[in-house]
Order: sequence, then structure tokens, then C-alpha cells
Amino acid sequence: MAADTSKREPGSGWRAIAQTSGTRAFDAAFTTNPVLETSVLNGPLVGTAAVDAFFVATAHGMYDSLRFTTETNDGRKTYLEWEGKVFGVDVGGATILTRDATGLIESIRLYHRPLLVVLKFSKELARRLQGKIDSNLLGESE
Repeated sequence: MAADTSKREPGSGWRAIAQTSGTRAFDAAFTTNPVLETSVLNGPLVGTAAVDAFFVATAHGMYDSLRFTTETNDGRKTYLEWEGKVFGVDVGGATILTRDATGLIESIRLYHRPLLVVLKFSKELARRLQGKIDSNLLGESE
């Protein structure tokens, strides 16, 4: 039987996981080699260490505010829409989580909009992740 999410705030389950970045609890929510695909990197991040590095980098000061507005669950997939501010500019996007048969997250697809924010976010992320992930995945960091 599927969990009743009608009374939960949209994104609360995902937010609880993301807020544990940098800890063993974060790693425990994922399969051995989860994949993160995002509009702010040049390619996918693979493995819990790389995914964790991404969320540690974005958790501190990247977003001025972030609020999940909609959550839809369909089998192994969770679709989240969100909005907020980053660098004082409006931002929005979608996060798609795919879980394996045991409930562990095997992939995350994270999309930001508008383009101006994608470019600024990517540049700042490149600065924060320099030396922590493959530099070919990072946007330009002057």
C-alpha cells in the first residue's frame, strides 16, 4: 500500500534527506551508485560521494529561499516542483527522484530555470566544487 502523502507538505521527505548531506544518513538513502543529472552541470554525477558533494555545496548559501509547491508520486518516481530565490533572483524548477525496488534513490534529475539563474548557479557551483568532482562536469569558473 502506498504511503498517504496528502497531509504532508510537498517535498518534506526529499528535504529531510537532502538536509542530511555530509552524513551517513544521506548515503543510506541511496543505492550504491546513484546518478544525479542536473541543468547546472555538464554531465551526470555518479556515486554517493559525488552526489553528496553536490548537495553539501548547494546547502550553504546558494539559495536565499526554496519551497516545494507540488509533489506527485507515481510508482517508483516522485515529481517535485519548487520555487524560490537564488542570488536575489526568482528561481524555479523540478526534481525527479527514482527509487529502486527497495525504496533507495537510484537517480535524481534536477532542473533549474530561468537560463540566467542556471548560468549564475553553474558558475558558483563550479567554484564550490573545484577539486571535488571531475572538472569537465563543471561550468566555467573564471
